[in-house]
Amino acid sequence: MTLVNYTVRNRVAYITLNRPGKRNALNPDLVNELSNAFALASADHLVKVIVLNANGEVFSAGADLAYLQQLQNNSYAENVADSSALRDLFYAIYTSPKVVIAQVEGHAIAGGCGLVSVCDIIYSVPEAKYGYTEVKIGFIPALVACFLVRKLGEARTKELLLTGDLISAEMAVNYGLINFMCDKALIQEKVREHAEKITAETSSESIALTKQLLNIAQNLSLEESLVEAVNLNAAARATDDCKRGIAAFLNKEKITW
Repeated sequence: MTLVNYTVRNRVAYITLNRPGKRNALNPDLVNELSNAFALASADHLVKVIVLNANGEVFSAGADLAYLQQLQNNSYAENVADSSALRDLFYAIYTSPKVVIAQVEGHAIAGGCGLVSVCDIIYSVPEAKYGYTEVKIGFIPALVACFLVRKLGEARTKELLLTGDLISAEMAVNYGLINFMCDKALIQEKVREHAEKITAETSSESIALTKQLLNIAQNLSLEESLVEAVNLNAAARATDDCKRGIAAFLNKEKITW
């Protein structure tokens, strides 16, 4: 059985965690399969949106117990290599040129919550709990901290990472950690509709350049980010999508992306 299922429908790639018997816990094999799936979807010109979801009652419970035991015997170099693999996965999701939607139908804990945190848009069932519990077992939420402080700011990030407490989906919406709550009976259809709406109404090239701008702007001064914005704006105007979009707008025609 593969640990990750991959399908494409109507220009939407569905990447599904498929380790329900282990609560979709992360281990090196699952991280590797996820990385391969995101690389495939991000490089596929026929894919415009990626949906990350999971089989089973738990989205992801974080690190696998057997994997945690194995870490006790790792050398420093082995732990650096292992952590680098998860870093590369988070970075690939965060910087993907495609819109990444998380469909969360169960608890997302520790590394599982990290996976959710680096997605662009997040749908959740009301029953799901979220939390970064690493400090409660002597770990640190090292990788997710780098992304979460950008997303939520320092105060909220400190609250979540230093306490290790779980929060409800409702609180996660209020904090800005997730975007939408949706009943379990409706969430799959709502995510599909949202994903396919994006594919129908937006330019792939515009999405990729906009994400690139947003990702770099936070690391620069206002002056530097404006320079990058000018450069990316000029690049966008030279794309085929921009030429098609402007022509359709001027001619009052409906464009099919």
